Amino acid sequence: MVVAGLGDTGVLVATRLARSCDVVGIATRPALVSGQELGTRLTSPDRWRRTYLVPLSRFRKLDRIRTVQGRITAVDLDARTVQVEQAAVTEHAGGGEITLPYDALVIATGASNGFWRHDRVEDLAAIDADLADVSARIDAAASVAIVGGGPTGVSVADNLARRGGTEVHLFHSGDEPLPGYHPKVRRWIAQQLRDDGVQVHPGHRTVVPDGFGGDALTTGPISFSTGQDDFTADLTLWAVGRVRPHSGFVPGQLLDDDGFVRVDEHLQVPGRPEVFAVGDVAASDPNRSSARNWGYRVVVANVRAATGGRSGKRKTFTAPEHRWGSVLGVQDGGMVIVQPDGKRVRVPRWVADRLLMRGFVPWYLYGGLRRET
Repeated sequence: MVVAGLGDTGVLVATRLARSCDVVGIATRPALVSGQELGTRLTSPDRWRRTYLVPLSRFRKLDRIRTVQGRITAVDLDARTVQVEQAAVTEHAGGGEITLPYDALVIATGASNGFWRHDRVEDLAAIDADLADVSARIDAAASVAIVGGGPTGVSVADNLARRGGTEVHLFHSGDEPLPGYHPKVRRWIAQQLRDDGVQVHPGHRTVVPDGFGGDALTTGPISFSTGQDDFTADLTLWAVGRVRPHSGFVPGQLLDDDGFVRVDEHLQVPGRPEVFAVGDVAASDPNRSSARNWGYRVVVANVRAATGGRSGKRKTFTAPEHRWGSVLGVQDGGMVIVQPDGKRVRVPRWVADRLLMRGFVPWYLYGGLRRET
């Protein structure tokens, strides 16, 4: 089995498949660098790192797989092989292109969205340097503008405002933030942002400069196509949802018009039962939510069924009507988890820290982590 991508979802797939299969995992970085919880990543980087930046060498269950750091350049569907340009491990070792055969291929390469989610080939030093640079720029800014009312923009705005010391403005084009969430959740978060000190500007559709993908912090004025005056902050963070799937190596006939991998209800590629896709790269539903709705379980079960000749026992992926989960992350008062039906569950801080982040995630989801060195 080849698992393309060892991010949040790819790691979960690889660790489960490794129990019964010979697995090769391909990753652009030697660590899981999650795109989740950008708000706490910017305001509490040390706390964020404990859960969301984990060197692959710490995952005990990844000992069973072969890990290749590099970038996939092509897939030969008929030959069932992938071409990988390996990263140079040192100045004198590594590098070069290799061909890997597969019986089943799982595409979990994710997508780019802003400066915090990309597919650059990096080592740990480059990851740390990037985190430090962004944190320093945020800390030095007296005013920050966040463009975009999705979960990332909302999380950053609220966490910065709660931390204090920074004037925070959130611009979004709709009447309420969090499109795709239940109306009750949208009303709650709009009030929560104001209560926490965020200056919210609804009905502001920002003009994104030509050729700019929102993948960098900027310092110039931002303009609006909805008639408002330009606005300038010390720093602007763009969370406008210009998601770009990491699918350049995938043959075009497997992609939809936006470049995402087409899948059926079993997260299998139509016409290619040996190829699966899951996570942000997969066109599983309008919100592409298989990364957040146990999609990895569906893929693992169906890979085992396909390779074991049990085609009648496939699992089906079903996405909820509305998005759900934690929006603001762990706060002093605990973690609020919103439900697809609009209800909210508050988890006490000690439960979130000890049982979820230091218990459930490392031991149940990941199967055990070695101590950080």
